[in-house]
Amino acid sequence: MPTSLLDNMIGVGDMVLIEPLSEDTFIENLKKRFDHNEIYTYIGSVVISMNPYKSLPIYTAEKVEEYRNRNFYELIESAPASKFVMSYVAAVCGKGQEVNKVKEQLLQSNPVLEGESSTSSVFVPITLSIYLLEKSRVVKQPRGERNFHIFYQLLSGASDDTLKKLKLDRDFSKYNYLSLDSATVNGLDDAASFRTVRNAMQIVGFMEDEVQSILELVAAVLKLGNIEFKPESRCNGFDESRIKDKNGEYLKEMCELLGIEQSVLERAFSFRTVEAKMEKVSTSLNVAQAYYARDALAKNLYSRLFSWLVNRINESIKAQTKTHKKVMGVLDIYGFEIFEDNSFEQFIINYCNEKLQQIFIELTLREEQEEYIREGIEWTNIEYFNNAIICDLIENNKNGILAMLDEECLRPGTVTDETFLDKLNTVCAEHQHFESRQSKNSKFLTDHSLPHNCFRIQHYAGKVLYRVEGFVDKNNDLLYRDLSQAMYKANHSLIKILFPEGNPAKVNLKRPPTAGFQFRASVGTLMKNLLTKNPNYIRCIKPNDKKAAHIFTDSLVCHQARYLGLMENVRVRRAGYAFRQPYEPCLERYKMLCKQTWPHWKGPAREGVEVLLKNLQVRAEDFAYGRSKIFIRNPRTLFFLEEKRRQCLEDLATLIQKIYRGWKCRTHFLLLKKSQVVVAAWYRRFAQQKKYQNIRSSALVLQSFIRGWKVRREYRKFFRANAGKKIYDFTIQRIMQKYFMGLKKTMPSMSPVDKSWPARPYGFLDGMHQELRRIFHLWRCKKYRSQFTEEKKATYEEKLAASELFKDKKALYPSSVGQPFKGDYVEITKNPKYQKLNSLVEDKVLLADVVSKINRANGKVRTLSSVIFLLTKKSFVLADQKTGQVKASVPLLDLSSVSVSTQSDGFFALKLKEGSTSAAKGDFLLSSDRLIEIITKLHRIGAASYHSCGLTYSLPFRFLVQFKQDKVCVKFIQGTPKNGNGVACKRKNNRLLEVSVPSP
Repeated sequence: MPTSLLDNMIGVGDMVLIEPLSEDTFIENLKKRFDHNEIYTYIGSVVISMNPYKSLPIYTAEKVEEYRNRNFYELIESAPASKFVMSYVAAVCGKGQEVNKVKEQLLQSNPVLEGESSTSSVFVPITLSIYLLEKSRVVKQPRGERNFHIFYQLLSGASDDTLKKLKLDRDFSKYNYLSLDSATVNGLDDAASFRTVRNAMQIVGFMEDEVQSILELVAAVLKLGNIEFKPESRCNGFDESRIKDKNGEYLKEMCELLGIEQSVLERAFSFRTVEAKMEKVSTSLNVAQAYYARDALAKNLYSRLFSWLVNRINESIKAQTKTHKKVMGVLDIYGFEIFEDNSFEQFIINYCNEKLQQIFIELTLREEQEEYIREGIEWTNIEYFNNAIICDLIENNKNGILAMLDEECLRPGTVTDETFLDKLNTVCAEHQHFESRQSKNSKFLTDHSLPHNCFRIQHYAGKVLYRVEGFVDKNNDLLYRDLSQAMYKANHSLIKILFPEGNPAKVNLKRPPTAGFQFRASVGTLMKNLLTKNPNYIRCIKPNDKKAAHIFTDSLVCHQARYLGLMENVRVRRAGYAFRQPYEPCLERYKMLCKQTWPHWKGPAREGVEVLLKNLQVRAEDFAYGRSKIFIRNPRTLFFLEEKRRQCLEDLATLIQKIYRGWKCRTHFLLLKKSQVVVAAWYRRFAQQKKYQNIRSSALVLQSFIRGWKVRREYRKFFRANAGKKIYDFTIQRIMQKYFMGLKKTMPSMSPVDKSWPARPYGFLDGMHQELRRIFHLWRCKKYRSQFTEEKKATYEEKLAASELFKDKKALYPSSVGQPFKGDYVEITKNPKYQKLNSLVEDKVLLADVVSKINRANGKVRTLSSVIFLLTKKSFVLADQKTGQVKASVPLLDLSSVSVSTQSDGFFALKLKEGSTSAAKGDFLLSSDRLIEIITKLHRIGAASYHSCGLTYSLPFRFLVQFKQDKVCVKFIQGTPKNGNGVACKRKNNRLLEVSVPSP
């Protein structure tokens, strides 16, 4: 155990030192360290890694530098996962263009293989080797798990253009091979992972056409899962299978991707050709056999693609060197599997773990024994559980389970999973680690936890129940020759490489080896490889099934600790000496515990350790001296040394603090003393300088007063005569300056109607103040007028004329001020109805509006009718509003006057000159809401005089106007009106000129 683990240690860093040793204390120690983010614990050189399910800052570049050129016992942490080990190796290995290229490719090969495989055994000694790919996962996944990552990454992260080329859809639910209950994983970004895989492929050295070929094969596997079959009866009574019509599109798309004729592949799914010597027999496949052939093709297509990927990566990362160098490998394998439903895959994975446990115990014991012999320590045989009997049960060439499974698969006749189980019950019935409900051993006949179609093996990690369903098919792992030949005919470069046996020129009639045989051979090769290496072990544990941080499930961790054999590992390490350490670091750590060795020991380190332990009175049976190391048997001895060291460190710390504080106080005192002398010297100097400056200042004041007195006495008359005028002029100048500056800051707004003006500060400025106000007002009025356009000027001139005519004279005027004078209110130039009327008017129309005309039908009836009133510079025109027909056109020269009332009505009377041509029709009495604008325009063009005579209207003799209760009445009369009832009539030459009506 590294001694640095004992400093500030949480729990026990090395389980070999735990006291007392039990399963409960073992789990409690793991939990305590996990709660404090200590995810690594040790059993000697074996690392136990607890998955934190969160990122921890322990794999930084700085941490890698700490590891460089250090041995294992100098630092606590290590990188337990294979990809972190590979990253560390790449970081600390040599440099150079070739080496750097291989390092980068080695690192980038990891995401490529991670995307393609989820459960596999891969040994990485710079080249990659496959021992197990769980290819059955391609077609069926256990509950709660999903298919290989690459399928989800491709559908999530590929561009729309790529998916279109591959004829794929992003929706996972459209593909039967993809598990939907766990298609998405929290914290896993499939789209980002796909981009990482693409980038990694480029760095490893894949060409763009190779990447496209790989993606095409992955897409083909997805489409294979959507192909479904239907039965079709033949006349001979045998059932055939045909692809369902609705699935023909998937087969067509797959054939287009792989360059295969659709009819060739369709026939390979329906028929099977068997060759024996010179004879060929073609048999039809039923629906079940067709589905088996489809799934077999999907599994083989994927597994062969994965093998090709491994070989391709090996070629890319192969270092171009001829010298033989040391090899470091990383074996990454999923741990012992015990599910609710365990099948052939779990069986061979657990068999591999049994072999690894066997070699682990063997190598651990061998390492212990070699170290004891190397150090000259007497070796004592260690009792441990030897799982060779379990390995023999599985791999024995005659009576092993794998051998019997191969024999059952290869024998003629009807072969089923049940016949295989019967064979196991016959051969393995008496084996102490084999259990079956159907075996002759009567003790299992009443075990209802053991179904009839299952067998149970007592592994070193515990009992595992295996369901025999699928064992024979999965072990056969047959791909019909028709499918291999169909694949070889594909116009796809990669497919031809993956299915070489499909070449008709190289037909091999031998039966291919079974999956169990291949795996047993691979495991044997792996074991031989490991026996030649010096292995280090990392045991990975899941703290919970929720994959969430800060959750520690005791039962789950205990279960994993059992099947990983961790307690057995601790017992093997503790059977001899629990702790060993070289003499030099041991003496360096504990030398302060003995006066003879502190602070320096000048002799050999071993002698120093002997003096140290003798001085501490440690019992001789608790330790042993090796050639280069001290061996301590019991952890209590180590903890005793650590406790003594802790106490000694506290005493040393107290001594150091005492010496330091004394030195600090003396240094401070000497500094104060020196500072006091300096301060006193500076103060005396300052006091003398201050005294001198005061004397000098007093002398200067006296001198200045005397000189001033002399000068004032000599020039008093001169100042009295001239100083007053200068002061007055200066004061006036300052007052004027201040006045103008103040006026600048308080100027009123630029609005001409703003009457505000700042107050004058002094009375003598009154005249100038008012003149400035006048000038400023004129100036801002000019600025305001300069903003007007010609059109606005004309409008305002009219408004001004209206004001002169009507302001305070006509009650209607105030409401008209805010209304702009538009002129043309009927759009006579635009309205097509008035085109003829517009053409009849020679001059420009100044005003066009609809007015009310008082019509005359007879002397008793009064009606109002609307007409169009047009005004030009020469005449005014009255026209029909509906037809536009001119009713009257009167030259303005014929108009003598216009009369209106002072009220808010809109009546106005147009009086015509006597004797004029237009006068024959009589005067006009009209009413308009725009009375002010009409009269103003008439006034401006000088057409007529304007009268506002109180309530008097200038009327022709035909009219009589009366006001009654705020109403205006117009009465047509026959004959001459008479005076009376307040009505005053004026006549000339027997012609009525005016009618005066009393005020209402």
